[in-house]
Amino acid sequence: MTLLQAILLGIVQGLTEFIPISSTAHLVMASRAMSLALTPEQLTSSIAVIQLGTLIAVLIYFAGDIWNISIAFVRDHLALITGGKDRRGLSHEAWLGWLVVIGSLPVAVVGLLFKKQIEGTFTKNLWVIATMMVVIALLLAVAELISKKTRSMEQLGLIDALAMGFAQCLALIPGSSRSGSTIMGGLFVGEKRETAARFSFLLSIPAIAASGLLEMKEALHRLPHGSLATLAVGTIVSGIVGYASIWFLLRFLKTHTTGVFIGYRLIVGGAILIMLFSGRLSGL
Repeated sequence: MTLLQAILLGIVQGLTEFIPISSTAHLVMASRAMSLALTPEQLTSSIAVIQLGTLIAVLIYFAGDIWNISIAFVRDHLALITGGKDRRGLSHEAWLGWLVVIGSLPVAVVGLLFKKQIEGTFTKNLWVIATMMVVIALLLAVAELISKKTRSMEQLGLIDALAMGFAQCLALIPGSSRSGSTIMGGLFVGEKRETAARFSFLLSIPAIAASGLLEMKEALHRLPHGSLATLAVGTIVSGIVGYASIWFLLRFLKTHTTGVFIGYRLIVGGAILIMLFSGRLSGL
């Protein structure tokens, strides 16, 4: 992988990790367009490492929220242990910390159970990617239509954590989009669009950190000598672009629907399927 290729992958990763259009789909297509000489396992490792840039972006963007949640979580639970308050006395920030933990459990369990499949050729199969681009677009459209969109961050509860946590498992299927799946889950349980997006970003922290750090170790053995230096540049680029993507999406969803992303997914997914059926693209 050349330096330019790593930079391009970083830009694609940063743009698509948080925008609900599937980062995997675009990274796989970009890697094909650039004719990267990587095995499916090497590509998975490269993507996971570059994802760490978007992890840094979300950590910086939500630094204040993360600090408040962490402090409140420790403070309130120390008070519980010492008898200073009961469960009902947990602050919103401390409770939000529990919701992130609970919402992260489904993808952790499923991810570990299907680790080999996730790292293999299945995750780079364009038939799967294109199909899920269309399926999630349709489900997101249904969620937009039926959602009450009334619930804010202060009203999040166990049902939100479970709905978005299990929806996040769909992101293990290439083409689904982690942000697209979790925002969809949030809409189905009546959250406002910006609330669903904000909680989706907080929920991304454990998921991206786990996949990136686990793959980092394996990437050292899988990737050709000298690749990590170029990947580091791609990671920095993905972080810068990812920060801008978070800023954009949170502001966009305050006044707009996800319709433009639904339409984009349908067009891209449909175009890939047409090229696959016509033989102009190979599935693997």
